[in-house]
Amino acid sequence: MSKPYVNVEIENEVGYIEFFHPAHNSLPGDLLAKLAKTITEAGENNDIKVIVLKSGGDRTFCAGASFNELININDAATGKVFFSGFANVINAMRKCPKFIVGRIQGKTVGGGVGLAASTDYCMATKFAAIKLSELNIGIGPFVVGPAIERKMGLSAMSQIAIDANSFYAPEWAKEKGLYTHVFDTTEALDEAVKNTAEHLCTYNPEAMLEMKKVFWNGTDHWDELLAERAETSGRLVLSDFTKEKLKKFE
Repeated sequence: MSKPYVNVEIENEVGYIEFFHPAHNSLPGDLLAKLAKTITEAGENNDIKVIVLKSGGDRTFCAGASFNELININDAATGKVFFSGFANVINAMRKCPKFIVGRIQGKTVGGGVGLAASTDYCMATKFAAIKLSELNIGIGPFVVGPAIERKMGLSAMSQIAIDANSFYAPEWAKEKGLYTHVFDTTEALDEAVKNTAEHLCTYNPEAMLEMKKVFWNGTDHWDELLAERAETSGRLVLSDFTKEKLKKFE
C-alpha cells in the first residue's frame, strides 16, 4: 500500500470512503479534490444511506495538508487554491444529505482535525491524539477552525490552536465533544463503526436529512467564509516568517 488513493466501497447500504497517502496520510490538492468529489457523489448515490469516512494505514488518520506543496507556494493565488482543498472537503461534508460517521484510528493533525470535526458522529482509538500545529509555521488553523469550533467550542479550539506543539489525548477530545467513543483497539473501533453505521441505515432517510440540517444550522455562509480563510492562509504562507520556518523542512 504505497500509492495515494480515494476509494469508496458499499456494504449493507453503508458507503465506506477511504483515503490514503504514504506520507502519514497528508493530503495534496489532487487527493483533496477527489475526496470532496467522492463525498458529494456518495451523497447523491441512492445505494448509500450512511457514509463512513476513514483512512488507510494504522498509525495516522490524517497529518493535514501536503508539506511538499506548502513549501512550493510562491504567490497568493496559488496559496488560496492550496488552502481551499480542505475547505472544499469540509463544505462537501457539510452539504452532504447523509450522516457521515468518522473512523479515527490514529493521530490527526491540522486539516485532519477539521475532517474529524466535520463528521456527524465520530469514533476513535486511544491512539487518536489531535494537534493543531499551524501557528508553529506562522499561519493558523483558519480554514478548519470553524468546523472545530462548531464541534468542540471556541475555548477548546483556541486552546489547541495556541498550544501548537502539543498533542491532546483522545479522552480530552472526547470530553470536548469531538469523539463520541474512544476504543482500546482498532478492531473494537471497526466493529463499533460498522454496527453504528448499519443501524443508522434503519432510520428514516428523510428524518436523517432534516436532522443533518439542524446539526449544520447557521453554516450556510461557509462557502464564502472558508474561501476568505483560505485567502488569509495563502497570504500568510508568503510571509518572511513562514518562509524561514519552512526552510527547515526542505
